[in-house]
Amino acid sequence: MPPTLHTPRLTMTPPTADDLGDMTAMWTDAAVYAGLLGRPATREEVWYRLQRYVGNWTMAGYGHWMMRRRDDGVFVGAVGIMDPRRETVPSFEGVPEVGWSVMGHAQGGGYAGEALAAMFGWADARLPRTVCIIAPDNAPSIKLAERIGYRRYAEGTYGEKPTLFFERVAGR
Repeated sequence: MPPTLHTPRLTMTPPTADDLGDMTAMWTDAAVYAGLLGRPATREEVWYRLQRYVGNWTMAGYGHWMMRRRDDGVFVGAVGIMDPRRETVPSFEGVPEVGWSVMGHAQGGGYAGEALAAMFGWADARLPRTVCIIAPDNAPSIKLAERIGYRRYAEGTYGEKPTLFFERVAGR
């Protein structure tokens, strides 16, 4: 059973079908999609993403959490671990990938770092190594990745776009 995690400011819950509205708002928020998809996601695309988030828990034993502020319940984003089987160069198949996305109204507030710290508190005993991939021009995500222990190990491509590859070893 996926756990609910708590931080001083956040409640992090496993995703459910009830999260579709919040997820759709996030993936149609220009502050989110501009650096990832380049366009707003359709509701159908968000529904499939949400199904992947739920399915990762069943198939891999880890997954995403929906982040809401504890004081007012406002949705601020999602963080998680996935087994995406991405076609990247270089390949990292078999190594869990970590990702995060934060609503525009909450960016810069430290929510992603706080949630990732809680997530790694749960994950470090289970997953010795994780990776994340980031576009070279996404300076805020690169800075966050490095702050939480990721180190760049390669430059490559994903979807024919230049991509930076980072790894984090638990306990370092």
